[in-house]
Amino acid sequence: MNSLLPSFEQLPRYVRVRSEPGAIFVEFDFAIGYPDLFVELVLPRAAFASFCEQNRVQHMDTAMAEAVDADMEKWRYGEVRGQSA
Repeated sequence: MNSLLPSFEQLPRYVRVRSEPGAIFVEFDFAIGYPDLFVELVLPRAAFASFCEQNRVQHMDTAMAEAVDADMEKWRYGEVRGQSA
């Protein structure tokens, strides 16, 4: 095993909240290691806070979210909006 690679426990975890502020349930994307490979989850607000704390998540900033969206569009449509492939 390559000791230069991080263990699974060391991989960064990312969260991108999709629900409106103040919603009873938090809809969010959760990724481990790669922010563009995620699962969609829903939790009550208190459970979401606990989940984030236990997983030591990094909340995606606007730039990271836009990069993920652009990559998804590229794979879905073969090009980024306004650019040809």
